[in-house]
Amino acid sequence: MNDVTGLTRKLADFLSGATFADLPARVVADTKRAVLDWLGSALAGSLEGPARIAQGVVRGLGISNDATVFGAPRASAAGAALANGIASHILEFDDVHKGSTLHAAAPVIPAALAVAEREHANGRAFLLAVALGYEAALRVGEAVNPSHYRFWHPTGTAATFGSAAAAGSLLGLDVPRMLDALGSAGTQAAGLWEFNADGAMSKHLHPGKAAFNGVLAADLAKAGFTGATRILEGERGFFRAMSEGFDASRITAGLGTQWKITENCYKMHSCCGHTHTAIDVALELRDAIEGRGIASIEIETYGPGFEIVKEMSPGTPYQAKFSLAYCVAAALLEGRVGLEQFSPDRFGADGLVVQPIRFLLPKIHVAVADDLTAAYPRAWPVRVAVKLEDGTALKGATDYPRGNPENPVSTEGLESKFVDLVAPRFGPEFVLRALAAVESIEGCADMAEVFRGLEGE
Repeated sequence: MNDVTGLTRKLADFLSGATFADLPARVVADTKRAVLDWLGSALAGSLEGPARIAQGVVRGLGISNDATVFGAPRASAAGAALANGIASHILEFDDVHKGSTLHAAAPVIPAALAVAEREHANGRAFLLAVALGYEAALRVGEAVNPSHYRFWHPTGTAATFGSAAAAGSLLGLDVPRMLDALGSAGTQAAGLWEFNADGAMSKHLHPGKAAFNGVLAADLAKAGFTGATRILEGERGFFRAMSEGFDASRITAGLGTQWKITENCYKMHSCCGHTHTAIDVALELRDAIEGRGIASIEIETYGPGFEIVKEMSPGTPYQAKFSLAYCVAAALLEGRVGLEQFSPDRFGADGLVVQPIRFLLPKIHVAVADDLTAAYPRAWPVRVAVKLEDGTALKGATDYPRGNPENPVSTEGLESKFVDLVAPRFGPEFVLRALAAVESIEGCADMAEVFRGLEGE
């Protein structure tokens, strides 16, 4: 299980040698889906406050025409990766992967796009880079999970390897240079969960910095800057520093035949992924309630997820996104957990002002169940029991929220999600051009031209 001999080199060898022809048709299709889903979050998120701050800081780093920054002028590749990575994660609508508990799109795709634009790479090279970035990020995340997740946000840590892999692929790094890139990526990998105690913007920073650090690592490697050659398996490397019980076999198991991007999960609710399974169960139970009074709600969930979403009385939109109780209450009472459920006007100086939800929250009890924790992260299971005031008992349970491969959403469903995110902000004509741009990627000769006119500024 933990034979680590030459592990980082094996990963580098695969990343350096892979070609677009190696990607099965399904992997190409899933990579396009990932780009489509990411673009909606990146565009919509680019107008949010934290993104605007980042865009201003990036602009102050120096003028460059290398790469697209959605919502702002073009910037250097590293700067664009930072700004777009931050924007991608703000609305909590970007994809996630169960085994690694990692949001890959937000760090990997901005890094790949920025370098592809700067290098005038074609669309196939870009799609290959994205697929390889997912491989590296998700495999490293799986290797150190679940213990890594207690203190570290994998989207900021493990995904740094994915961003470096994507950037390195586009730069055509050979094995020694890819090894250097991974080494420099790993030594920069960071992202602590303490931000959650304050609702700080650090959560958005993590994918942006992972994207930035990945581009930096690859650029340094191409220029001859060396990195640790055993950054994963070394005695003072990533595995031992950041996991209580790593599984090195996750790096190479099925490498080249079992592509991780096919395991991608798409978020259909605008909140932390650890709330989604319970939201889906609540939505299924909603019709049976039919306006009758709710006496109590019992939710059983898995331990690592509960630690992130245990807020029972949120006082801000950010806290609400990480409140399992609030999200379930909104699903039951309003039939939707979208952006409007986290609008600032729902919260005042005394907390939540939406009285039906505020009244329901004290009736909700959340508990950790050992059997559900044992199933994590392979599954993200939940059980929900609703007792009505007339004595009726309703129950529901599921292991996988909608959008997971086990409970899939169609490409048409992702397009509808894209329209809902982008049209209110940029208009219907913009949406059509954006969808056409995504569709054109595989056949395009220069990625620098794909999103021209769609910067959103």
